[in-house]
Amino acid sequence: MIYDATEFVFQPPPQIARARRILIKPSASEDDPYPHTTSAALLETIIAGIRLVSDADILLLEGTAHGDSVQPIYRQLGYNFPRVLALDVKDCTWVEVDNPLDKPYAVPTFWIPNVILSSDYLISVSPLKVVNGNASMSITNLLTVLPNAKYDGLSGVNLEVLRNLGLDRSLADLYFTLPFDMGIIEANCIYSHREETGEELMEECGKVFIGDPYQIDCEASKLLGLSAKYLELIKTAKKEFDF
Repeated sequence: MIYDATEFVFQPPPQIARARRILIKPSASEDDPYPHTTSAALLETIIAGIRLVSDADILLLEGTAHGDSVQPIYRQLGYNFPRVLALDVKDCTWVEVDNPLDKPYAVPTFWIPNVILSSDYLISVSPLKVVNGNASMSITNLLTVLPNAKYDGLSGVNLEVLRNLGLDRSLADLYFTLPFDMGIIEANCIYSHREETGEELMEECGKVFIGDPYQIDCEASKLLGLSAKYLELIKTAKKEFDF
């Protein structure tokens, strides 16, 4: 669903009322404010909506590009929410999880924080960015739950390992391996960046997209004319995987 950003109120689905542990994955691997990262205001709105129907444990989970502590970034971004536990990927216990696809595109297994598997409801909350012409949305946001110590920078700004495997192919694999229940795209504006030139551009949008991560990434890319090659790969695998 698409909402006007100025009028957005988070209305939790019925599954949240039954959950005992809810994990929110913001985009917060750097300390620059929105649109580089998820705004504290949107997270506060989501948490307030959850608290209307549930007294579940609420967790934030994020990691940094080079394995540094994410806690200073949480503080810099104003992520100081009562009764919310802010976790760092590097401090979690990691487990190796099989990619459920019979023929993975690039990555047969992923190391992920165990807290993801022990949570009842998973939400990815990300700003809408376009990096080198490719859209970065709710599924791309999952990259930074991969522990830096296991991937030697694969989960951060330096994505050479993933690029060698095929970034879009790896994103498609990650989507199937990490079954997040909900994606929320914060699109007050569209932030565009070209790494080779350093060019940056912000364009007003005024929207919030919310729903299944794959569906809202498709909806946002189609509505706004953005390129996201991983979505075509997911579409193909869904047919083979009988989704």
